[in-house]
Amino acid sequence: MVNDFRIWLQKNLKGDPVIWCIVLALSIMSVLVVYSATGTLAYKKMQGNTEHYLIKHSSLVILGLVLMWLAHKIDYRYYSRLSRVALWFSVPLLVFSFFFGSNINEASRWITIPFIGQSFQPSDLAKLALIANLASMLAKRQQKIEDFKMSFVPIMIWCGVICGLIALSNFSTSFLLFATCMLLMFVGRVPVKYLFNLVIVGLIAGTLALALGQRLGTVYSRLKNYGNTLVYSHEAPFQAQMSYVAIATGGIFGKGIGKSDQRNFLPHPYSDFIYAIIIEEYGMIGGIFTIFLYLALLYRGMLAVSRSDRAFGGLLSAGLSFSLVIQAMVNMGVAVGLLPITGLPLPLLSMGGTSLLFTGISIGIILSVSRGEIKEEVIK
Repeated sequence: MVNDFRIWLQKNLKGDPVIWCIVLALSIMSVLVVYSATGTLAYKKMQGNTEHYLIKHSSLVILGLVLMWLAHKIDYRYYSRLSRVALWFSVPLLVFSFFFGSNINEASRWITIPFIGQSFQPSDLAKLALIANLASMLAKRQQKIEDFKMSFVPIMIWCGVICGLIALSNFSTSFLLFATCMLLMFVGRVPVKYLFNLVIVGLIAGTLALALGQRLGTVYSRLKNYGNTLVYSHEAPFQAQMSYVAIATGGIFGKGIGKSDQRNFLPHPYSDFIYAIIIEEYGMIGGIFTIFLYLALLYRGMLAVSRSDRAFGGLLSAGLSFSLVIQAMVNMGVAVGLLPITGLPLPLLSMGGTSLLFTGISIGIILSVSRGEIKEEVIK
């Protein structure tokens, strides 16, 4: 029985086994913490039916794992072509969501899918498409990477357009995507002098997006509150104060699974501030273990860069790993007061819809790259 199960795993779960274990650990933790953190939300909206959010979130986690499995079965080289199609498709979706999308919290980021009523964030598709297409463009131009006009201008245009469109309604996501692109280009041997040009393009696109978009007031308010917090801790926003209380009362070993008190006071404890609930219930040990899992994911994702004989595979894995782990570090930095409030979810842990599904696809692509490199090593 044990041998049969092991054979089944080896046949169906290809790629880096460490990444599979990391994803499984984060998925189990996600279900436990979200179930605990949605108690107050369930009381307000579902007459105390906490199982509603447990079933909904667990279903999305399982669907995300299924999409990850499907994505890892596809040869990663096909994602080069798919990314270009997805990139062209994401531009009109971003424009449509800005002008006609559902407005939530003074931001039009969502498009409601007809018939099923599920909201969809085009920025999730655009992020994945831009990173994959950027890896493809860098890989194809490695021999002429210093040719500014032929190699760098197309990259600069795509980064400016996509990041600018996302920044119209979601500046923090746009900023992190831009930073990920910069890191990926640095790994892809783009000359530093060209990266300075991209910074200028980013500043122009970001300024225009803030001036024409919906987030100028929010960005200014959050930066101002963060500055006040650094000088006067008692002037921190309410959600930040509640997050600090949750972290301070968690101690070393935490209060125990499902025993959070701050979930009743902390806004969005199941998404933006889920890391505070993790520390409150699981203590500093749980918080450090969570950080370790993300750093391990980054390390295993970056192994493809050193192992890959093809530039595209290594750059694709590196870009997606950067994107996931940088967002995770920013989310956790916000929870502990190191960074201004951003509203970004914690990948693989926060309750969410399409963001959880696209995270699963991203990790599936990383596994596809590792699957290809492992297969090549066996052949050698």
